[in-house]
Amino acid sequence: MPFLGQDWRSPGWSWIKTEDGWKRCDSCSQELESENSRCTVTHDLILNSEDEEIFNNEECEYASKKRKKDHFRNDTNAQSFYREKWIYVHKESTKERHGYCTLGEAFNRLDFSSAIQDIRRFTYVVKLLQLIARSQLTSLSGVAQKNYFNILDKIVQKVLDDHQNPRLIKDLLQDLSSTLCILIRGVGKSVLVGNINIWICRLETVLGWQQQLQNLQMTKHVNSGLTLSDLPLHMLNNILHRFSDGWDIVTLGQVTPTLYVLSEDRQLWKKLCQYHFAEQQFCRHLILSEKGHIEWKLMYFTLQKYYPTKEQYGDTLHFCRHCSILFWKDYHLAWLFKDSGHPCTAADPDSCFTPVSPQHFIDLFKF
Repeated sequence: MPFLGQDWRSPGWSWIKTEDGWKRCDSCSQELESENSRCTVTHDLILNSEDEEIFNNEECEYASKKRKKDHFRNDTNAQSFYREKWIYVHKESTKERHGYCTLGEAFNRLDFSSAIQDIRRFTYVVKLLQLIARSQLTSLSGVAQKNYFNILDKIVQKVLDDHQNPRLIKDLLQDLSSTLCILIRGVGKSVLVGNINIWICRLETVLGWQQQLQNLQMTKHVNSGLTLSDLPLHMLNNILHRFSDGWDIVTLGQVTPTLYVLSEDRQLWKKLCQYHFAEQQFCRHLILSEKGHIEWKLMYFTLQKYYPTKEQYGDTLHFCRHCSILFWKDYHLAWLFKDSGHPCTAADPDSCFTPVSPQHFIDLFKF
């Protein structure tokens, strides 16, 4: 019997089953070709100038839509955020929930894009991006990686606009560029999501951001009102004692000669060492001056190389132990409407909340 159809052997040809197997019927094939040619001629005759214009417009519109679709897929600035305040963290399948929550999914769904605009959460998000850049970048999905670099682009542009926290971003970009170099050089040794050219373009983008931050010039604000130098010494000293980062103290000491003298106070650096490190730690790395005094400033930066310092953030993500939910806590809603930031079913929700450090956030999704 004849066989007609879209077949891998030869679409549109006629085949006849014989004792020796299937054979193509040449006569039917010629008839089909002649019929197709007649249909083509008839179609050309039917298609007048007006129809041809409509056909061309539809074809152009289809091509335009396809280009826009491809551009959206390849555009690194395309938004893929859920903008949610909380997510359920489940590590295994249950009767109620199937699957599990990954680091990339959490990074996509939690609203980090708006968090960088909040001065209390900015440092927290930067630290989290830095930890991901050091060890978890390849574990992110393609969409999560796109969102990662999209958020990083917003952070860099924010720093370039308001000139705040450039040192934090420089450290983040340095770690990220080092990781990208290792991944690109060792291609094949680790699984990379996406083409190698995409990773090379990302490295070039990071190097461009580093160059922009390197060329960043701080503009001097002209203000005829009260300045930091007009404050009394005890207030300036009190401000310096509020800092938990030694580099911030050094940077502030470069503003005026008075602040430089206050920033070199031995008691200031002693309290900073005692805040970040245990007594057994700095006793192992004692640095004495020629007169036998302890050099607390040098000890701080020396101990920083061996031991981690205490992290201090204005606001962090919170984890509810009762509901297994990771969420941003909205303090305005909590004060006005007694809203905990997520639909908690506990009798006393506040007792179930635990602040989540950046490292704790990474550890939540290790299986």
